[in-house]
Amino acid sequence: MNCFRKLPGFTRTPAGLETRVLRKLPAIALFGTIALILPSIVVRLLEWGDVSHAALTRIGMVDIYVTGVVVLHWTVVFTAAIFAFIVFVMKGPAYVADAYALVDADKPAGEGRS
Repeated sequence: MNCFRKLPGFTRTPAGLETRVLRKLPAIALFGTIALILPSIVVRLLEWGDVSHAALTRIGMVDIYVTGVVVLHWTVVFTAAIFAFIVFVMKGPAYVADAYALVDADKPAGEGRS
């Protein structure tokens, strides 16, 4: 028994925007993460050698904001990847489903009938 029999006569929909999005997402994730980490690097360079409480507090606050924005960025990229993958799969070939025999397919059962 072949579980994945393709539907005969089905034409596959041509690829569209979803394939371009799926190809660009790794680069978007990588370069976006690098760009979002830059403020944390810059504040560390500006506060180089300063061990005062104010400098460490500034560095800590920037790190907290950067961490939040990076996690948000990854979440958006992952959500876009899920969406593009679902569209990609839905445009793929159609498969024949298992038949389900209906008992009263011609007319619905009324009251008193089973």
